[in-house]
Amino acid sequence: MEKWDSNEGTSAFHVPEWMIQFADQKQEFNKRPTKIGRRSLSRSISQSSTDSYSSAASYTDSSDDETSPRDKQQKNSKGSSDFCVKNIKQAEFGRREIEIAEQEMPALMALRKRAQGEKPLAGAKIVGCTHITAQTAVLMETLGALGAQCRWAACNIYSTLNEVAAALAESGFPVFAWKGESEDDFWWCIDRCVNVEGWQPNMILDDGGDLTHWIYKKYPNMFKKIKGIVEESVTGVHRLYQLSKAGKLCVPAMNVNDSVTKQKFDNLYCCRESILDGLKRTTDMMFGGKQVVVCGYGEVGKGCCAALKAMGSIVYVTEIDPICALQACMDGFRLVKLNEVIRQVDIVITCTGNKNVVTREHLDRMKNSCIVCNMGHSNTEIDVASLRTPELTWERVRSQVDHVIWPDGKRIVLLAEGRLLNLSCSTVPTFVLSITATTQALALIELYNAPEGRYKQDVYLLPKKMDEYVASLHLPTFDAHLTELTDEQAKYLGLNKNGPFKPNYYRY
Repeated sequence: MEKWDSNEGTSAFHVPEWMIQFADQKQEFNKRPTKIGRRSLSRSISQSSTDSYSSAASYTDSSDDETSPRDKQQKNSKGSSDFCVKNIKQAEFGRREIEIAEQEMPALMALRKRAQGEKPLAGAKIVGCTHITAQTAVLMETLGALGAQCRWAACNIYSTLNEVAAALAESGFPVFAWKGESEDDFWWCIDRCVNVEGWQPNMILDDGGDLTHWIYKKYPNMFKKIKGIVEESVTGVHRLYQLSKAGKLCVPAMNVNDSVTKQKFDNLYCCRESILDGLKRTTDMMFGGKQVVVCGYGEVGKGCCAALKAMGSIVYVTEIDPICALQACMDGFRLVKLNEVIRQVDIVITCTGNKNVVTREHLDRMKNSCIVCNMGHSNTEIDVASLRTPELTWERVRSQVDHVIWPDGKRIVLLAEGRLLNLSCSTVPTFVLSITATTQALALIELYNAPEGRYKQDVYLLPKKMDEYVASLHLPTFDAHLTELTDEQAKYLGLNKNGPFKPNYYRY
């Protein structure tokens, strides 16, 4: 047994030979990962990424129930079967989650209380395709309280909370979604929302553009009665602008994503907190000292970088926009090309809204155990399809965590199969989603009630006055007190005392 040497008032420890050998072996292990022997524990990548094995279940799910919701005959307590969820019996659990979310969504609750008597959405038939979470449920029930009829599907195959979907179905909302849908299930659910006898939507609330795309592709005549589209994601807005540029956008659309209340709060502050949550829950990793590359320094990238830097990570940034690139440099991040750091980084995070940001070439060059994930809406940023080849083996480690293993034994850790990390693998702060949901509700009210001719067949930003109104509804939570302009001050600045306080070109 080794002993402390405390001669002459000093403390020293003689390092045993076995420790030195172990350290050397560990270095060798990191350089040359061993080959995987027990292939029976692995599954071939040729299998579907959305089969029952890879489907993630909510914590209330029964693990032995592998029956597809599409094959189940379920009814709620009122006898309705106009829904398709994992298990309607989970409704009570979901209702509790919705009630908790209501406590952190003051603006929606205030909007519900203020406008309930007026019913500004009376006659509105809203078809929605968003993440189905407790926060979305509060939005849907608010829209219902304001007079709207809603039918809903999920915009992501992994983000649905099954118990919340059950609670909505029990309350009478036609909801078609469950966690772990296949691609076929995904489009089937959207179609069930849209293609229903005796019900014609007149408003669309979309997140990513898939619902809008489906209606254009399958039911273009429906747009004759649709009054407007509200879209909240970078991807979906991009698709709307493409339609507009091609002259194919036949109804007005509201771009919620680029409203200040979405960009700064949902994109920046929400991702600043949820990136750490998603990574911790899936990998249990420690961030201090880890080398991370964040692809994209928009609002999402800024939030991710700030959080990781605060935890002691060494953060690199890739960018195509020189203005965002300069911001990254001024914030203390090293601006690089992905090829320059791909061999050394421990984590790769995409948040660009683009496609093929991380290619098979990048994936081949990554170090052993590199974690790869996406914080953008769409699953196009990481070329996951290129990993579906016979020479690579996939191991499901835990829900939403796969090891992709190369023939020499090297592996990468792929989270949520390249889909949106925070909503697929964790949760997001309810208070921030209150801001976004309130903005969505106001956009729906504005488009639905706008007199004919106010909005053309184009994409519009939410009026700044509405942005300010959404922000003001959330200030009481902090016991915050706004300063009011005097008449003299308002005249000096050339402003209305009640706002808007900034011109449209102002960048917050």
